[in-house]
Amino acid sequence: MMAGSSPSCDWNRLLVDVCTQRDFLERGAILQVANLDTLIPSLRRLFEWADAAWTPIVSAVESHRPTEPVSGYHMHCVDGTPGQKKLAFTLLDPWILVETDNYLSLPPDLTQDYRQIIFRKRTRDVLSNPKADRFLTHLKADEFIVFGVGLERAVKSVALGLLSRHKSVTVVTDACGYWSAADAELAVRQLLAKHIRLTTVAEITTSRPQPKPGARVRGERHRLDHARSNGSRCSRSGAVRH
Repeated sequence: MMAGSSPSCDWNRLLVDVCTQRDFLERGAILQVANLDTLIPSLRRLFEWADAAWTPIVSAVESHRPTEPVSGYHMHCVDGTPGQKKLAFTLLDPWILVETDNYLSLPPDLTQDYRQIIFRKRTRDVLSNPKADRFLTHLKADEFIVFGVGLERAVKSVALGLLSRHKSVTVVTDACGYWSAADAELAVRQLLAKHIRLTTVAEITTSRPQPKPGARVRGERHRLDHARSNGSRCSRSGAVRH
């Protein structure tokens, strides 16, 4: 997406959007998350708030080559397939896709020209992409608000990775997809053990849309009470290690 003439975002507070893609988030998709029914409304509300508040977003998209070997689960998010695409409402103009390679160079003026920057990830961890790692490590922001798919591995990984880079990290628990409620609950306990702040979509979207530098999202520690809502369950033996 070409950069427009829209004003720059305030990158002091941003959303980190992990793998909100069709192969995970459409009914009947090859790796549909267990909590799809409750997750989609939460994601819509969060993106609508980001759009209205002009909150910047860094997105990670799972991106597999067709020639990759299958490793314990169905092949998904293959380059060029419909399932690899992000859901339409998760794209906010102006956005840019930064292709992955072995170089650290980034397009100039990313934070001035775009409010959504999308990085491919070839592994579970977006920070294994040198460009994404460089951008997020060097970004001086007061808060990194993480959500997406899946809480058991990919979301937890980026949250802990940002924390190890001395970032202030918040995870929006009810905006996270999962395949196993039990494994998701364990991930929440692991995040709490590292003193990562947990919050909800309601708390994020009712907070001040453009906080002053140093502002923080208020919120108590939340467990995954929503994890088993509407009867969504997935057995531990069938959990995807994403």
